[in-house]
Amino acid sequence: MENQKSIWFVTFMLAATAGYCDTVTFVSAGSVFSAHVTGNFIVFAYQMIKGADAQAWIKLLTFPVFIISVIIGGLIAARSVNRYKILLAEGVVLLLSGIISEVFIHSPGLIWETYVVVMMVVFAMGLQNAFGKLYAKETYGPTTMMTGNVTQASLDLGNSISSTFKDVLSVQSLKKQSITIGAFLLGCLAGALLAKSFGLGVVILPGAGMIICYFSAGRNTPVTNG
Repeated sequence: MENQKSIWFVTFMLAATAGYCDTVTFVSAGSVFSAHVTGNFIVFAYQMIKGADAQAWIKLLTFPVFIISVIIGGLIAARSVNRYKILLAEGVVLLLSGIISEVFIHSPGLIWETYVVVMMVVFAMGLQNAFGKLYAKETYGPTTMMTGNVTQASLDLGNSISSTFKDVLSVQSLKKQSITIGAFLLGCLAGALLAKSFGLGVVILPGAGMIICYFSAGRNTPVTNG
């Protein structure tokens, strides 16, 4: 039961963080996706047909940053006795991103300081993606992109309805997917509201949240690959 509570908490925190960060960078940094980086290809293509500029080309930089981050996440996992160390690293990076934004970014528009902060957030999301791939059993499903979760929830809903909600496994799975999707949506809403009012520096909040997640859920958790 205690393990299930931990999975619920970690799933909620990670999904909310991903939705939050993805929306914050999209709203405050020229429509850059930080969690679902392949979405930047679409934005890049759209901006290219409108006339390429620095704001378009910066979208492509997220991809190698993301790859490097996932590699480093794998190295952290390989060298750590605690699988949650990846999330601690993610929290520290997000916290530093927010602090740098608050200290150095005081004018609107995409300047190089903003690029640095955005890439740090992308890096943090790469670490979260690495955690999800390496330790799949630690959450109810992927936390950085919801397409697979929505697909699974739709299948579970169909099975639940057809069995008049007597298919226990489908109902339980639907509840789990609802937690993930709902947390992501809440993160998106919070990120949009706070980013619009206060800018990129609000990534401090999920940074603190990830550090809390580490100390409350995974500080003494040994490594067991998912």
